[in-house]
Amino acid sequence: MFHREGVEILREYIGDDMLMLKLRSLLVAASALASTFGSGAENELNVAVIGGLDMSGVWSKIEESAEISLKLNITTVIAAPKERVVPAFMSGEADLLLIHGGDETFALEALGYASALRTWGYNEFIIAGPSHDPAGISQTELGRDAITKIQTSNQPLIAFRDVGSYQILRRLLDSAGLVPGQIRLLPDTVVRPQQILTQAAREQAYVIVGHLPVAFGRMPSEGVEILLSGDPAMRRAYVVVTPGPQHPASSEARVNAEKLAEYLLSEDGQRVLGEIGPTDDTPWVFPRREASGLLQF
Repeated sequence: MFHREGVEILREYIGDDMLMLKLRSLLVAASALASTFGSGAENELNVAVIGGLDMSGVWSKIEESAEISLKLNITTVIAAPKERVVPAFMSGEADLLLIHGGDETFALEALGYASALRTWGYNEFIIAGPSHDPAGISQTELGRDAITKIQTSNQPLIAFRDVGSYQILRRLLDSAGLVPGQIRLLPDTVVRPQQILTQAAREQAYVIVGHLPVAFGRMPSEGVEILLSGDPAMRRAYVVVTPGPQHPASSEARVNAEKLAEYLLSEDGQRVLGEIGPTDDTPWVFPRREASGLLQF
């Protein structure tokens, strides 16, 4: 810590006793300074979130509430698609990740990057289609009934590449007692997923998509409208991912990540989650207690 030649010069001018006193004072000051800077890290947490949570304003509201409740300084280091937020979490750029549950999160847990996954909330999927609604699905409340109407009227439905959309299509087909061969499915032919409603308008077809990107203009297209929403069976889980044994997080970051995870699952965290949405009764992200619709067989 101290340069040897400098110490010898000090010894020559002030003597051994005074030198030791000065060195002790410097060490105490350095220790106090390190403690001051270190205390910030004890209350800091870097977070990565999937883009929809940031776009909707859900995450910023939760972040603000959690900072006040937990006395943490939370930094959102990245809000982006899974192809970017998952590597950010693995590298240690983020010490907590909010993302849809799926193969990627299962792999993070299996490889030790993540601890046990916990479901935090659910986002909704809707059925969009031509404004004149030739199958009449706007008269229904359940996705399985809408799929049945699309099938009986022989109207086209796009098999959208999105993992969540495909998962929900399979769920609705099973619930309606149908197999893919019984419905007029069209292939997804667009270059970018955000263009899927453009194809729906061109083909005059129906398609299952996430509510958030449509509502916030990420999938614009004239002549296509949301025709069915609000079915509890058409939801997909968000999970909170905290560091596992292979994650490079510090001990302080692990503690803070666990604090935030527990807050997200708490009564207060779930209450705040349910307050942010297009109407007072409809949140953008549904709380955990709304999961029962996914247990309909």
